[in-house]
Amino acid sequence: MTFIEGFLTPVPTANKERYLKHAREAVPLFRSLGATRFVETWGDDIPDGKLNDLKQAVQATPEETVLFSWIEYPDRATRDAANKRMGEDASMMNMDMPFDAKRMIFAGFQPILDEGTGAAPGYVDGILLAVPEDRKDDYLALARKTSGMFQEFGAVRVVETWGEDVPDGKVTDYNRAVLRKDGERVVYSWIEWPDKATRDAGWQKLMSDERMQPGDDTPFDGQRMIWGGFSPIIDERN
Repeated sequence: MTFIEGFLTPVPTANKERYLKHAREAVPLFRSLGATRFVETWGDDIPDGKLNDLKQAVQATPEETVLFSWIEYPDRATRDAANKRMGEDASMMNMDMPFDAKRMIFAGFQPILDEGTGAAPGYVDGILLAVPEDRKDDYLALARKTSGMFQEFGAVRVVETWGEDVPDGKVTDYNRAVLRKDGERVVYSWIEWPDKATRDAGWQKLMSDERMQPGDDTPFDGQRMIWGGFSPIIDERN
């Protein structure tokens, strides 16, 4: 079953071209390690939050842009082996990084929902939240409902992934990003759209649809959910 390595990275906006070069050079490496898709998306519409947000998650400065990126592997074993090999490769440790790697966040996630046509996206919504472990089934039921609506309003793919290997970091991590409490898991999700205009119109339709009226028993704390809109800059598939 597909396994996801999900990243959040603060990159100096002035270093965009350097970062693109760095990421393109990494694609063959990840392919050789078994990755089936490599996606980098550049922050475009990242709102400030009252409690938390994607910029705070990586301690981004005003001169930096947040990237939401992921690597798809055929299964967890392939992903674990890839990470092990990279950890043992001295050249990886000595690479010139055009960003502060100490604030980059990455972790492993198991897809629990993956729906849509899979057409190449022109825009992506990235979402992080914390869900109580004992509400996983309730969350999945809600995700299936909203996935159908997103696709009805133009999305080409909706993916929900459940945190399986989410370590604590020295400076930043996903647990702090969503203010995770004991008994909760981090959920890393994204929505792929054909373009930003379709995304903006889709969200407007969704928010005005009576089917989206909040119930009395939402299976997560929406106040700690963080999200943003991103423009793909790399999307490489095997």
